[in-house]
Amino acid sequence: MTATDDRILGSLDGLNPDQANQVHAYFDLLDADSRVVPDVYRWTAPLPGQVLTVPVERYVSRAFHDLEVEKVWKKTWQMACRVEDILEPGQYVKYDIAGISVLVVRQRDGSIKAHRNICLHRGRQLRDVDGRADSFQCQFHGITWDLDGSLKHMPCKWDFPTVDGEWPLPSVKVGTWGGFVFINLDPDSESLEDFLGDLPQHFETWPLEKRYKQVHVGKVLRCNWKLAQEAFMESWHVVATHAQLLPGLGDTITKYDAWGNFSRTLTPNGVPSPHLNWAPTEQEMMDAVTDRNLDEPIKVVVPEGQTARRTMADSRRKHLEAEIGAEAAQALSDAEMCDSMPYTLFPNLHPWGSYNRTCYRFRPYGNDPGLSIMECMILSPYEGDTPPKGAELKMVEMDTSWTTVPELGLLGRVFDQDDANLPFVQKGLESGAIDEVTFAEYQETKIRHFHLVLEQLLG
Repeated sequence: MTATDDRILGSLDGLNPDQANQVHAYFDLLDADSRVVPDVYRWTAPLPGQVLTVPVERYVSRAFHDLEVEKVWKKTWQMACRVEDILEPGQYVKYDIAGISVLVVRQRDGSIKAHRNICLHRGRQLRDVDGRADSFQCQFHGITWDLDGSLKHMPCKWDFPTVDGEWPLPSVKVGTWGGFVFINLDPDSESLEDFLGDLPQHFETWPLEKRYKQVHVGKVLRCNWKLAQEAFMESWHVVATHAQLLPGLGDTITKYDAWGNFSRTLTPNGVPSPHLNWAPTEQEMMDAVTDRNLDEPIKVVVPEGQTARRTMADSRRKHLEAEIGAEAAQALSDAEMCDSMPYTLFPNLHPWGSYNRTCYRFRPYGNDPGLSIMECMILSPYEGDTPPKGAELKMVEMDTSWTTVPELGLLGRVFDQDDANLPFVQKGLESGAIDEVTFAEYQETKIRHFHLVLEQLLG
């Protein structure tokens, strides 16, 4: 089936009629919007193919984990920090991934460089925590490197005749986009620009470089990192995991698209789920989805004769006026104000579109295939040319509720519900009862896309 009108910028080829109906249902909402909806909402790129099965060993095997380290973490662009984490010369972030440690450092000239976090003499890590420094001195024997990685001082240099005075720290490639700092351990990798492809075009209307990290919270989860992020890559699980949202979230009216190394979900808010066998009032729709959002700290009342979706959009436009100005805020469409728009950039970054401030990152915790770390960042707009200093990472204890972190607001309840599933899925996969995992054709598009890109890297 192909597009037959100008509502769709792309094609629905590859979707069966039932799947295409979900896309058309979302476009019906866009057509009823009170404002002009940006074209990016109509860009359409369904992932062709069928149900995908992948072996369970991808989540439980040490051998597969080691293969990922070699083929993914040592070869792929990955987000290491935000630019506002290292605003001043000498500020650095220690980024760790699967036993590898990297120092991402703001230079004296304002540029950003990255080096392997290791002394070239005996291998001690140079820094154990984030911070600020004039140089990096090994605490073992005192060998010191400058911010740019060049050798600065070596005690008893006469005892190392093979060291010719250069001996720089191993450098790591660096790139930036949207206020994110990316690193790549492979000196022969493609450029960050080529890796991102068309992703920057999707965020032109809402530049992420004009945000700062207001909140940064993390937690170690008892599951593989892929399993953790897959729980946040589809809306289908809302029907059971987040049933309290169903009166106001169109879970199956979700549009899924995939391009290059990234994919996207568009899920409408302020409309009821097709799973419901009863009709919620407009106020019930509103209450179901606004009591969890940081932008809605108080109850929003739906006026007589108005829809929950329009009321939600009006409330959020008003809230944004103080941050981006009344004219810019009032020009934003209902879809921009209401709908969930999480992107996934391979392998593990999940920035949200429009003015939803959520951004996730998932990665292995240490070098254990059965543990992962989930991080949630709240990226808020700022005024002026320089962002405020980014919030430091605040870790939640493994067996502690996300709701103990007040900075998350009521999002913590939703995270707890997702968190509750994951250890049991990991245990089930480790039990050996099944050999493969099966993903749906359309509603798990983003997960299928991730595994297809992964398979290309693994050869």
